Amino acid sequence: MSDAGAGSERVRRDLLSATALGVFRLNGQFLAVSDELAAPAGLSAARWQVLGAVLREPLPVAGIARVMGITRQSVQRVADVLAGQGLAEYVPNPAHRRAKLLRPTDAGRAAVALIGPGHARLADRLAAELGDEGFAAVVLCLERLSDALGRISGEDPAP
Repeated sequence: MSDAGAGSERVRRDLLSATALGVFRLNGQFLAVSDELAAPAGLSAARWQVLGAVLREPLPVAGIARVMGITRQSVQRVADVLAGQGLAEYVPNPAHRRAKLLRPTDAGRAAVALIGPGHARLADRLAAELGDEGFAAVVLCLERLSDALGRISGEDPAP
């Protein structure tokens, strides 16, 4: 391999490392902010994440895990806690006898609604910091990165 080829290979490795470290830091920041936003509703970031995944339509635990990019086992634990608290419930799945669907209860929807004002304030603050176009560009960049990682790892694309 030429020196130029080795140099570009090193640059790519450094870019991957910097990307991973940035995403790990961002993940930690998002979890901390999400826990703060969810606290007034009596939720954690993980509980909010799972409830949020089923607000539009009930999903099986495996479907929630796929959409969120997390393990089925971790979703199952959180879903069971939510059901135990009366914030979500399992209902029959017409497509699969054993894999029940998770859906929010009225209490679960009310809890998520309590997060709305803080969520809106954070969105406004980020938009003020990044600008509307910059904020949209961040979303696009994260989606592109996620899609690319999914393609090269053989994952099904997220919905």
